[in-house]
Amino acid sequence: MYRPRSSVAVEADKSDTERWLVSYADYMTLLFALFLLLYSMATMEKEQFKKLQDTISKVFIEATDKQETGIQGQSVQPDIHPQSDFELYGSGLEDATGPTLLADNAKLEHIDRTRRGSPLSALQKDINRALRSLVESDLAKVTLDEDWLTIELSSGLLFSSGSANSTSSASAVMTELTAILKQTNNYMRVRGYTDSVPIRTEQFPSNWELSVARAASIVRLLEELGIAPERMAIEGYGQYAPFAENTTAQGRSQNRKVVIALSKYAYEPVVAQIPQPAEAQSAQEQAAEEAAEQEQNKIRVIRLPHGGIRITTRPPEPGEEEPASQ
Repeated sequence: MYRPRSSVAVEADKSDTERWLVSYADYMTLLFALFLLLYSMATMEKEQFKKLQDTISKVFIEATDKQETGIQGQSVQPDIHPQSDFELYGSGLEDATGPTLLADNAKLEHIDRTRRGSPLSALQKDINRALRSLVESDLAKVTLDEDWLTIELSSGLLFSSGSANSTSSASAVMTELTAILKQTNNYMRVRGYTDSVPIRTEQFPSNWELSVARAASIVRLLEELGIAPERMAIEGYGQYAPFAENTTAQGRSQNRKVVIALSKYAYEPVVAQIPQPAEAQSAQEQAAEEAAEQEQNKIRVIRLPHGGIRITTRPPEPGEEEPASQ
């Protein structure tokens, strides 16, 4: 016989089937709070984010301290005392003293500023202006980073193929650059690069020699035009520092170049320390020294208190008598 279910049972079943909504609502609330926090962190300023970060860190640090400490702030962990260096190694361990650091950082900054050469940004503008036609035709490139101003020049502009003898166009380009570089004191490096095509001649057994010879040729040319040789150094990279792939003709053309790199630091000439001649002594001082030396080397005949004599260069001691010279 069918018996209708009571209303109490129906309500109980309904509440059981909808209980998941409570957990679902909690999860949705937490997700909403999380996304709201992420959105606020993405749009807030750095100072506000720093304050929030410090606050959160402080909360977690305090919670960690409470877990690690017991009543009245005493640690519940065992007190472990590590062995000292003396206990581990004995008396043979010597104290290692580190380098002495300067306390005044301003002095270091001052030294750095005094070593700086001409501003590289101003030089970049002047060089771009002087080599504008070459830059526009991709035969030259001027770049600037934190430490170096680099002037990249195509080897086809400076040398014939397989040669390290500078051409007339190289002289013209270096003349333009020298007019600017003479007004500076920045340290310079001239770097030579080649492509990967091998070269085996009596003069250049490999691309190493060719890259160095081309850099040296530019250095000699700059020296002839008035650049102090002490400012310059030569670097050769051969085919082992390519700017582009060597698999194409265009890439190999980009890898054949000479780079003039200007440092942000200035060349500081070494001043030779010439010893100063001693001041001339007066005639009176010289005579006094000569008399003292003669007196010291004088042969004396000393009459001893109990008879006898002593022949010596030392002055008489107390109780001794030096006879008067006849």
